[in-house]
Formats: sequence, structure tokens, C-alpha cells
Amino acid sequence: MDVLQNYGTILIFITAAFAFFMAFGVGANDVSNAMGTSVGSGTINAKQAIIIALIFESAGAYLAGGEVTETIKSGIIYPTNFINAPDTLVLGMMAALFASGSWLLIASRWGWPVSTTHSIIGAVIGFACITAGTHAVRWGAISGIVGSWFITPVIAGVLAYGIFLVIQKLIFDTDKPLHNAQKFGPHFMGLTVFIVVIVTIAKGLKHIGLNLTTGETILISLGISLISVLISYFYFRSKRFIKKARNGVFGGVERIFSILMLMTACAMAFAHGSNDVANAIGPLAAVVTIVENGGNIMANAPIAWWVLPLGAAGIATGLIILGYKVMATIGTGITDLTPSRGFAAQFATAATVVVASGTGLPISTTQTLVGAVLGIGLARGIAALNLNVIRNIIASWIVTLPAGAFFAIIIYFILDLIFR
Repeated sequence: MDVLQNYGTILIFITAAFAFFMAFGVGANDVSNAMGTSVGSGTINAKQAIIIALIFESAGAYLAGGEVTETIKSGIIYPTNFINAPDTLVLGMMAALFASGSWLLIASRWGWPVSTTHSIIGAVIGFACITAGTHAVRWGAISGIVGSWFITPVIAGVLAYGIFLVIQKLIFDTDKPLHNAQKFGPHFMGLTVFIVVIVTIAKGLKHIGLNLTTGETILISLGISLISVLISYFYFRSKRFIKKARNGVFGGVERIFSILMLMTACAMAFAHGSNDVANAIGPLAAVVTIVENGGNIMANAPIAWWVLPLGAAGIATGLIILGYKVMATIGTGITDLTPSRGFAAQFATAATVVVASGTGLPISTTQTLVGAVLGIGLARGIAALNLNVIRNIIASWIVTLPAGAFFAIIIYFILDLIFR
């Protein structure tokens, strides 16, 4: 307790710096996933992707990041074990932030798309085990996370594989691909908008008190979806679109899917910003609350006004400085993408996120998207995949939890030496 009384303000400043560092890692790694397929398919360039991602990620983080956040990330540890040692929890949360940020920096430097959520969870487990013991960890929750490594990429991969084959059969493997794209394009638009609206409401706007039932969410999504079908029906047959589509037969077809893919990517970026900013600001909110309440540990904490902008700024900085590396891995490293292939991957990812959210399945958007891109590659044969890149990605997934824990243990001991 003396640590909090003597160094309270200093601890908050240091934790804020660590949270910015963690948010930097989120921007450099996770944010790049949303736009990777759009860049890899040639729909937009890297500079445009960064600008678009900055707008939607920052909007999601700042507008829908929530007024209240979990102080103990994802219920991974039992906070009751730290009631008599709040200073230990504060130093542990600081260590978890810096450890997770360090691993994300390493992974981003090498272009490995990893889960920022799994990184912070591994770090929290690491400090909890060495301070309160293994009984302080909710191991049941960990089994769900490990299971998600295998389940969600497979679901997304199978879905992307199926969507790609449907697109091939209905459009590309026909005598009139552009005519069929105009015919089926509105249906794909309707499906895309339906999923995009559900993702935005369920994952992106859940923190602002909408309190919509599942039925209401589906009705709203269906309504907007039908409107988009009508608009796209007339647009895809308009003189303006046909004029743009004259750049080769397949150019017109791919133009339709580039629109769909970019829409999905923007929605996923907004939803990601609103949710994963909590990975950086959750532990910071915990530290601020514990220090300001004289060591009392609360289940939930109101977020100070400056915390969300700090998280959004960190995400933006990481994306600008280092985001291009992971973007390149997702967009071109695993397999060659076109707008139609990129759309299949993004749509499969969004649909899997919706299913996982509805069933309560722990999910990593990063791993889901990689699984979807793998499915696209497999649809074209094993030779279309870069197996070396895939091997490195899977290895980085496995290492993420223990790496976070390892770094957290080292950093915790360093902080303990400094402040005790």
C-alpha cells in the first residue's frame, strides 16, 4: 500500500506511457489486418488504407470505446486474490501492458499477424502466477482461447472457400461474367450490408447503450440490406458504372467486389477500434481507479476523459509507423489476392465474427482473417499458398500466450525492484 501512497501519480503517468505503447502495438499489428486484403488485391494503396483505417479505427475507439471497461482483462484472473495487495495488482497490470506491447512490436517488426487480445491475456496470466499463484488464474477461460486457435480459422476458411467457389460458378466461369456480376452483384451487396450492419451494431456500438434485442438488430440489418440491394441494382446497370467497367471484362466484375470488400473492411475496422482499444486502456483504467480509490479494487472502472484519446492516438501512431509490414503479410504474403478473393475472405471473417459473438465463442479477428485467406488460397490449390509464411504465422500464434507471460514476469520483477 505504501507504494501507491508514495508513487501513485508517477505510477499513473508510467502506466499511461505503457498503455500508449500497447496501443501502438495494436495499431501496428491488429489494425493492419482489416485493410490488408484491400491493399493486397490492388483496390487501394497502402497510403489510402492507412488513412481509411485511421478514420474508422479512431472513430470506433473514441466514439464507441465505452464509458466503462473491465479492469481485470476478460475475467482471466480472480481479483479477490489481490484485495490485500493492490500495489501488486498495479505493478502487475503495468508489467502486462509493457510485456504485451513488446511482443506486439516484435511480431509487427517481422510481419507476423498475432492476436493482441491473446498477448495481453498471456501477460496477465504471467504476473498472476508469480504473485498470487496458479490458482489465481481462471484456467477454464484459457481452454476456450486455445480452442479458438483451431475452431475460428477453420470456420472462416471453409466459409471463404465456399463463397469463392460460388462466385467462380455464378460469375467467372460463365460466358457473360460482367452481365452475371450485374445480376448477382446486388445480392452479394445485400448479404454484405446485412453482415456489416450486424457487426457494427453488435461489436462496434455495443458500448453506447443501444440495448437492441437480437430480433431488432436483425430487422434493422434486413431493412438497410434491402435498401442497398435496390441502390446497387440500379447503380450496376447505370451508364456511369458501365463506362468504368469497360476496362476489360473482368475489370468490371472485380470493380463490384472491390466496393463490397472495402465496405466490409471499414466496418471491421470500426468494430475492432471500439473493442480492442480496451486491451490497452483496460489495465490503465484499473491502475487509475485503484490509485485514486486508495487501493480499493473495483470490478469495473469509469474511464477518465483522457484515456480513450490516448488509446486512439497510440493505435494511429502504430498503424502509420509499422502497419505496412503486417498489411503486406495479409495482402500478399499468404496468397495472391484479387478483389473477388479479398471480398470472400473479408465476408467470411465478418460472418464468423457474427456467429462467434452470438455463441460466446472466444475469437481472434486476426486468426479468423488469416484462416479465411488460407481458405481462398486452398480453393486455388495448395501451390497457391506460401507455406513458409503460413508456418511462421502459426508458430507466432502458439508463442503469443507464453511470450506475453514471459515478458510480463521479467518486467514485473524489474518494476518491483524499482518501487519497493
